[in-house]
Formats: sequence, structure tokens, C-alpha cells
Amino acid sequence: MSAGDQAAHLKLYSTPEVAAQYARMDSLSACEQHVFDNYLRPGMDILDLGVGGGRTTPYLSAIASRYVGVDYSEEMVLACRSRFPHLEFELADAADLSQFPDASFDAVIFSFNGMDCLAPYGKRENCLRECHRVLKRGGVYIFSTHNPRSLFLDWQWDRTRLRSLASKVARQGLLFDLSLAVLTVGRVALSVVRSSAKAISRGRHRLPSSAFWSGAGYVVDPSAHGARMYCGIPDCVVSEVTRIGFQSLQVVPENYPGRTYEYSTRWYYYVASKD
Repeated sequence: MSAGDQAAHLKLYSTPEVAAQYARMDSLSACEQHVFDNYLRPGMDILDLGVGGGRTTPYLSAIASRYVGVDYSEEMVLACRSRFPHLEFELADAADLSQFPDASFDAVIFSFNGMDCLAPYGKRENCLRECHRVLKRGGVYIFSTHNPRSLFLDWQWDRTRLRSLASKVARQGLLFDLSLAVLTVGRVALSVVRSSAKAISRGRHRLPSSAFWSGAGYVVDPSAHGARMYCGIPDCVVSEVTRIGFQSLQVVPENYPGRTYEYSTRWYYYVASKD
């Protein structure tokens, strides 16, 4: 694993076009909302790593006593300072937080799988150690990591929407049942076609990798100019954080409140505490 992979990520996220794209993002996923609501409390000192264009900033800064956003892309930091001139944003590498003293934050957040861009693996380990160091005792670290076995995407559908469509033909009775059956068969067929096509593409990069079979490692990320992205199944990631000294509190699938599936959940959010 070469540091050139991280350089490719930095090059991608340092372009004005990508920075502007990230600056337009301003909503949390249901999964993020769930872990933030359950593990963050008003008055915390919060460090927001990989802040990007400031997507998580409005929520986190609103509850924080002190909020600091950090990114290794100068374009991203400038975009955040432009959007939120009253808040604190710093240019730094998540693997080196030496500008912050020990035990200076109640919570550290690294959302949107940002930690997976750190390469080689030693930098990812350094990031975990740095997050542990800057957290106060009892503080929480919330982050997400890709699932290397995620192959089958977009195979689920909204059953409530299908029933709503069927009700436009008939409110109830045999005609409603027939309409719902026809719509369901069509949606299943469409899901199979879409999911299979994506699985073939993803399988080309994932199946030959040791990450798919061992549960952790780097895989090629076509969306990041062919750089490799770290991935890990929950067992491996939990082992990773406990080895550093964290206690694992919860693992939540990105499609929360839906169920988790080993071969379709794209990534997981992890909550760990510094005991």
C-alpha cells in the first residue's frame, strides 16, 4: 500500500469543483442522526475530522461548547471558512493532531468514511491513536468505514410506495391485490437487474482483494481516480479500535433503520469510548 493512494485522494478533494460539490451538502443520514442524538450532548467540545464542505457543521456546532472542523484539503477548509466565518477550521492531517493538547475534546467525529482515505495503514493507526489521545476520559469517537463485502446494492425497495401506487388502481379487493402483485414482480425484476450489474462491476475490484476474504484491507475505488480505499467488516474494525484502547459501544449500518446485510450494507458507523 503506497502513500500515493492518499495523494490521489488529496488531489481529488483539493479541486475547487469537488470542494464546491461538498459545500452544497448539508444533511445528515438517518444513521448519523441516530448516533449523534444518542451519543452527543449539548456543551461538548467537538472535533470534526474530514469536515469536507461542512456538511456536519450545522448540527455539531449547534450543540457544541467548542467546535473545531479539520480537513487536509485546503480547498475544503477555505470553503468551510467562507460558509461559517464565525467558527474554527484548521488545516491538518487526521494522522497528526499534534496542534491539539491531550484530553481536549469530549467527542471526535470522522464521518463519511473519511478515515478510509488514510494510507498507508500506519497512518490509519496513527489517526486512531491521535483520536484516543485528544479525547477526554469517557469521550466518544464516532466514525464510519466501508464494508469490503458490499456487492449487491439497490436490491431493496419501498413496499409502502408500491402499495400506494396499487391503491390508485383500486383501494382494496382483488384488483388491488393483482395490481400490487404486478408492481412487486416488476420491481423485483428491476432490482435484480440493477443489483446484478453493480455487483459485477464491484466484484471486479473486490473479489480479487484480500480485504474481501480476510475482512479488512484496501480495495480499488474507481470514484477516487483508482486510488485504494480501506474497508473492514465490523468484527475487524471493532478489534482494530479495541487494540488502540477504545471500548466499542455500537455498530450501526448506513441504511439504518433498515437491517444490516453482510453483502449489501455499504458501510457501518462505529461508536467507541475512551475509558
